[in-house]
Amino acid sequence: MREISLDRLKTLVAVADSGSFADAAQALHLSPPTVSLHISDLEARVGAQLLSRKRGHVRPTSVGEALVERARRLLADAERTLEDIERHAQGLAGRVRIGASTGAIAHLLPQALQTLRLDHPDIDVQVAILTSQETLGRLHRGALDLGLVALPQSQIKGLTLRQWRRDPVMAFLPAHWEMPKRVTPDWLATQPLILNDSTTRLSRQTAEWFAAAGHHPTPRIELNYNDAIKSLVAAGYGAALLPHEATTPHTDERIAMRALRPALWRDLGIAHHTGPLERSTQHVLDALWGLRLR
Repeated sequence: MREISLDRLKTLVAVADSGSFADAAQALHLSPPTVSLHISDLEARVGAQLLSRKRGHVRPTSVGEALVERARRLLADAERTLEDIERHAQGLAGRVRIGASTGAIAHLLPQALQTLRLDHPDIDVQVAILTSQETLGRLHRGALDLGLVALPQSQIKGLTLRQWRRDPVMAFLPAHWEMPKRVTPDWLATQPLILNDSTTRLSRQTAEWFAAAGHHPTPRIELNYNDAIKSLVAAGYGAALLPHEATTPHTDERIAMRALRPALWRDLGIAHHTGPLERSTQHVLDALWGLRLR
């Protein structure tokens, strides 16, 4: 059987419901000859009679009944599909793919997702845990829609990269330690350390901070998950250098935070494709900008 037009199926359902070619034509705003043509075309494609006339009333044949039943489902599914696509086009629904580090995913991104859930609950956000370089690479290939990346980064053609947040890096220390009011490289280099692994931008920043004072300490352990690092600090295993987001409460009494001297900052940026964005992506971007700090 060749392809069947949804318009012709709609005509068949209208005739079956009204029991009249004329009434179906009026309901569909078509001429009676057009309705007859639609039914003839369907019968030719199916290879069987679909409607019979008895006592001036048009009724589906057994084959026609089977096709009418399936036509109703097809038409309803087509209508739902169009409604879904319209919602997607209006930014009320859709899928947005984000690449981000574990640090951003742990505290910052959930805050934006909570806002998004309240304002746009039908937008599906898919998150991939990636390094900044992996995020930019996938974004450039079109495999992501947005990226949260550590700064600075080289500009990539076709991508827009803007600063999003600037958070201070703090010393996270076991609260029972004796410690200065401000932590220097000289003091911290003598303590047991828990640092980010070498794949992260923060690891390179930390190494440069120590090196500027002539130190190259070896940590007890390197991790790429800030919450796990904080748990080890709370257990007294060592000290860590981590960004502190002002919007994230600090509630663990086993951990003390101290400012660094000299100060150290973690800069994050948002990357996306240059040019107009889909509305669903723009809604996610707006939620992220709501967390912007300078």
